[in-house]
Amino acid sequence: MNGCPHAGSARVMDAMTQTSAPSLRVAVFGLGYVGTVTAAGLASQGHRVVGVDVDELKVAMIREGRSPVVEPGVERMIADGVAAGRLVATTDPREAVSSADVSLVCVGTPSGPHGETDLRYIARAVADIRAAMDEVPAPGSGHHTVAVRSTVPPGTVEGVVVPAFAGGLPAGWSVGAAMVPEFLREGSGVDDFFDPPFLVVGAEEAAVLDALTRLFAFLDRPVRAVALGTAEGLKYACNAFHAAKISFANEMARVLRYQGVDAREVMDVFCDDDKLNISRAYLRPGFAFGGSCLPKDLRSLQHMARTSGVDVPLLAGTWQTNELVIREVVERIVALGLRRVALLGLSFKSNTDDLRESPNVELAERLIGKGFDVRVYDPIINPERLVGANRRHVEAKLPHLNRLLACRPEEALDGAEVAIVAHAGGAVREALLERRPEAIMDLQGNLGSAIEALPGYQGIGW
Repeated sequence: MNGCPHAGSARVMDAMTQTSAPSLRVAVFGLGYVGTVTAAGLASQGHRVVGVDVDELKVAMIREGRSPVVEPGVERMIADGVAAGRLVATTDPREAVSSADVSLVCVGTPSGPHGETDLRYIARAVADIRAAMDEVPAPGSGHHTVAVRSTVPPGTVEGVVVPAFAGGLPAGWSVGAAMVPEFLREGSGVDDFFDPPFLVVGAEEAAVLDALTRLFAFLDRPVRAVALGTAEGLKYACNAFHAAKISFANEMARVLRYQGVDAREVMDVFCDDDKLNISRAYLRPGFAFGGSCLPKDLRSLQHMARTSGVDVPLLAGTWQTNELVIREVVERIVALGLRRVALLGLSFKSNTDDLRESPNVELAERLIGKGFDVRVYDPIINPERLVGANRRHVEAKLPHLNRLLACRPEEALDGAEVAIVAHAGGAVREALLERRPEAIMDLQGNLGSAIEALPGYQGIGW
């Protein structure tokens, strides 16, 4: 793994040197991507943060000033926060809740067997917070805010969080609930934390809104106060739209490729319309979407629709389109009649080690299942640092990952007849130009003209 520190933008670095006053005591439940970035970011602004996780390895890494996730810039913030005494981690909820003003619930919400959102970790975190209140002192104000930051279906805060505190609370405690959705993209999570598109708080009580406004005051963003259900539904709407945009660009690429049209140029012009077409972020032909958010949130929305008797053909079509993208790449590789393959990039996007529902992992699994000899290079992936759900997912899909991994792109390409390029860094480009495999399948379209001119090059949709 690349151990070099990553620096964020100058704007973000400036934000990290500021402190908010007055500071609050915050408990962050769940030290995955969202929880780790949130805990480190809040500590960098002067808040006193205690991170909580059942995974002792994650807790130990935070205590040592290291990050349990790969995210540019976050390890520096963790090290600084730990050194300053503003960031600690524990497996004991009581230590986190003791005198805390706010608890932020950032635990995983994976898909259940029918696409429903599995809320067991939300329920467990909330139960842990409530149980801790029986044994620890209340904050000085007597009021505690429990805010869900994980993506959850509308009705979760009212149906799961609020009832947990509806009974008699210990003397000195009062609790209010809220939903504060996050808008962090893996690989740019630190930048997104300090520069979110908006700051949305779903809350019914003035004291809760006030606490969360103070907590995030350093963002210099107006708080958009909305109903609980609105805040819960907003993240699903955003992620469904992002997934749909990726699939739309890929469908256009598949159609236009057979007309001799480069869909990259089409979509480049398309994106100049920032009045109607909204955003460039996902509107570029490439490989399938994946990761820890878009797939599970699409499944959850479809489950909600089914239980309400509502038809959602676009969402169903989005899944079909995503599957077609993966299937087409496999079929095109098979048609080449070449058996030795180098897969350059394994995580679902560059600058992250998240392998959960990565289409590149799915692609590797399918090719191996068809008897291909596959070597993998990813500059970020280090099996020894994979933890939690990320580790469990890749062990289920690629149990022999250590044997597949190459340390350098040149090593993966040695003897390879086909290069499948999922992540295109400078080292990958140089290795391709040096090794020149018989066939190059470009999944992202950003390798550059020198490689596109090589014999055997083909784009996924151009």
